[in-house]
Amino acid sequence: MYNNQFPCWPHYRHQSTYPHFNATWKNAEPTFAAFSGTVTRIEDFYPVQDDASVGCYKLMSLENINRGPVNFVISPGTYFVDHEVVEVGDEVTGFYDTNAPALLIYPPQYPAIVIAKDTGDQNVTVDYFNNQLISSDGNLKLNISPSTKVILRNDQPFNRYPRNKNLIVVYGPTTKSIPAQTTPYEIVLLC
Repeated sequence: MYNNQFPCWPHYRHQSTYPHFNATWKNAEPTFAAFSGTVTRIEDFYPVQDDASVGCYKLMSLENINRGPVNFVISPGTYFVDHEVVEVGDEVTGFYDTNAPALLIYPPQYPAIVIAKDTGDQNVTVDYFNNQLISSDGNLKLNISPSTKVILRNDQPFNRYPRNKNLIVVYGPTTKSIPAQTTPYEIVLLC
């Protein structure tokens, strides 16, 4: 007897002829989100049970009064703005990729891409900036000056215009225009 209880979607042999399928199948560009809070705990994290990764990964717990707790997995590839050492009690902001797979647990746990220690004299954002250096949400426009330091994650200079890239931007005051404009102190490329 035929059972039509579970619908089946056909697999098309030439998927390139179906642009909607290819456009929605995979979003290649990461979308970044941030969570700010007070560091309540830092401990070793073991993603794999082998001796090679022991001590290389950390689990950093943040607490925010309005949004609750969040855990960030700190890997050797996590970038710390200004190479700051973070300790329990520090106010930090963690940035993560919202398109990356995440465990459905409480508190939420995300792989950290960037960690920034909160200071009163500088702001940090992580986002995709287009060819006019406007952020993906349209809220920030960068005006690069000769004093703006443009570097790679390994602190080597980047000698091109940083358009159409994912950037870590360290900046100070902004204009009250839409989009807000700023001259960043430092731009780090997430290549």
